Amino acid sequence: MYDGFAHLGHLHATGLRDVTSDLAALDGRGWWAVVVDYEGKVTCARFDRVRQAPLPRPAAPWHGPHPGQWHSSLDRAAYERGVRAIRDYIEQGEVYQANLCRILTAPVPRDADPLALAARIAAGNPAPYSGVIRVPGLSVVSASPELYLSRDGDVVESRPIKGTGVTAGDLLDKDYAENVMIVDLVRNDLGRVAAVGSVEVPSLCAVEAHPGLVHLVSTVRARLAPGMGWPELFAATFPPGSVTGAPKSSALRIINELEPAPRGPYCGAVGWVDADRKRAALAVGIRTFWISAADHGKDEIRFGTGAGITWGSDPAREWLETELKAARLIALASTGGN
Repeated sequence: MYDGFAHLGHLHATGLRDVTSDLAALDGRGWWAVVVDYEGKVTCARFDRVRQAPLPRPAAPWHGPHPGQWHSSLDRAAYERGVRAIRDYIEQGEVYQANLCRILTAPVPRDADPLALAARIAAGNPAPYSGVIRVPGLSVVSASPELYLSRDGDVVESRPIKGTGVTAGDLLDKDYAENVMIVDLVRNDLGRVAAVGSVEVPSLCAVEAHPGLVHLVSTVRARLAPGMGWPELFAATFPPGSVTGAPKSSALRIINELEPAPRGPYCGAVGWVDADRKRAALAVGIRTFWISAADHGKDEIRFGTGAGITWGSDPAREWLETELKAARLIALASTGGN
């Protein structure tokens, strides 16, 4: 028996039974907490005891890094060069849209408690797919607003986000066009595992308010074809289209070229699967922290932020979008944050 817990979707899970990297286990039995890195590393943790409960009170408050200790994998000049490079690829016809992301890293004490960080974020930045998972070797705290995949029986749904502003009035034509492009990509991805004619878009470019910003959100729904399970779903749809680009294959190549740091759980999948009831909710791992071991008696906490780049993108504006997305959560995770 390993020490671990998960709190996801108002469900608190304890009694960690086993951990596997096999997505096929999600089609078997039990309740699973799931983290899939953007690069494809899979962690599925099965728990014996699951109950509806509020987030438990941590033993002590969160003590994070000083705000000045965060370092970005891309500074402003490098990020803006990356935006211009993607615009060049768009001009050459290689891609229509690609996400460009950067990873913020800071030191934390070896005994940093992810539950304390989750409690701080729940109070200061509530999110529809917030959660915390701690299993051996992995701690993830997410305040994701975006649904990657939900499942209820054979019905699956994705709610891609594209377009961000401080208010609805800040949203540009570019944001709406970007959202529609990604909806087409998600429709095509789900179509690979869906029953013929079952893919639909119940909602297109709805404006949703979140703490400190607004997003454009669409909904894509489908019914799984017979014989299609979690391995097939991930093979068809992962990484999520909203955090890669279109066409996805070209966007993935460009992202690999321009981003110097791995994304890890950021832009991957974080959530739960109830294999017995064939129900699930997996968020896109945005607005997500993860803690990993480092040297010299310290661990490192990481957080990713990015923006979707199109031909209409302004490099300075895209950098500021990454700052907007990160500012509130980095403040909460930092000592002295509000």
